[in-house]
Amino acid sequence: MKNNMFYKAHPLIFKRAEELRNNPTDTEAILWNYLRQSQLGIKFRRQHPAACYVLDFYAHQIRLAIEIDGSIHSLEEVKNNDTERQTQLEGLGIKFLRFTNTQVKMELEKVIFAISEKLKELNNYISSPLGAEGFQIIPAIDIIDGKCVRLTKGDFTKQKIYNENPLDTAKSFEAAGLRRLHIVDLDGAKAGSIQNLGVLELIASNTKLVIDFGGGIKNIDDVSSVFNAGASIVTLGSIAVKRPEIVEEWLIEFGTDKILIGADVSNKKIKISGWLEDGGITIFEFIGRMLALGAQNVFCTDISKDGIMQGPSVELYKKIMQQFPSLFLIASGGVSNMEDIIILKNIGCSGVIIGKAIYEGKITLNTLGDFMNSVTE
Repeated sequence: MKNNMFYKAHPLIFKRAEELRNNPTDTEAILWNYLRQSQLGIKFRRQHPAACYVLDFYAHQIRLAIEIDGSIHSLEEVKNNDTERQTQLEGLGIKFLRFTNTQVKMELEKVIFAISEKLKELNNYISSPLGAEGFQIIPAIDIIDGKCVRLTKGDFTKQKIYNENPLDTAKSFEAAGLRRLHIVDLDGAKAGSIQNLGVLELIASNTKLVIDFGGGIKNIDDVSSVFNAGASIVTLGSIAVKRPEIVEEWLIEFGTDKILIGADVSNKKIKISGWLEDGGITIFEFIGRMLALGAQNVFCTDISKDGIMQGPSVELYKKIMQQFPSLFLIASGGVSNMEDIIILKNIGCSGVIIGKAIYEGKITLNTLGDFMNSVTE
């Protein structure tokens, strides 16, 4: 039940949750007015199914439930039921805050303070492996036939091999003081199934880099295989477009800090399957859908900029950040110098993925390492 506590609930539980959601109590309405506008970066859901129960408010990113107890909860039988219910859900990793109707109505400031303090205590959304505490420099390794390559504008016929051994490349990143690594299984993206898991395992077992891995992931077994091979983060692209309901389940199952949504764009339209197919949706529609599902972390690659080192899509990223100011957005494609990186940081991006500029010597690893030290001091 732990793995499927949200999606294996009886249909009647979902129906009951919907009924409660449509008929909030006065105190639920008061608290929801705060939670839905929270500036703390945490998304709460109202009347959320959990196993055979319905939680008043729930933030799956940090697994925190907030319950409001009316006068009936002072009855001994109800108190015992509350205790049993909470104990069971705590056994599944959920934390609780409880307030009475009177507290919410008469001492709202104290309630809000208690919630803020609890969020600080849990804190795992700040220490995410995605690096939410600062701007991230993320070197990329794209894999075809087990080799480190780069494409130009996503064209598989225009590939250049940079290293026969991707592990050597990864070690050079680590030696320079970089902490993140973005691995793309291009064979997997094209084939629709993971093809280069061995490369991930080799790099993960021989470096301390925080690795995100994507390409060809299509089911929960694939996700588990990627984590078991040593990745800290799974990157989801095509499946997020084709089967968003699966992505929502994985966000809840593994946590938002473990899922990075990949948005590959051409003329503001999403491309999928190794950039070979039209996703039938704009980048803005796609990000909106992902945020609605609970995703918080997205990297966006402008295919027209990828691999040509003529500058990133600054205007596109500005528009994305204007529309989704709370998004943890990582830019990708077109970076050719340190000025590009500084511009991306200044417009509000949370990180940048860099590939060809490193391999072609346009930006040195030592320069990137020094920059990372400067932004994290």
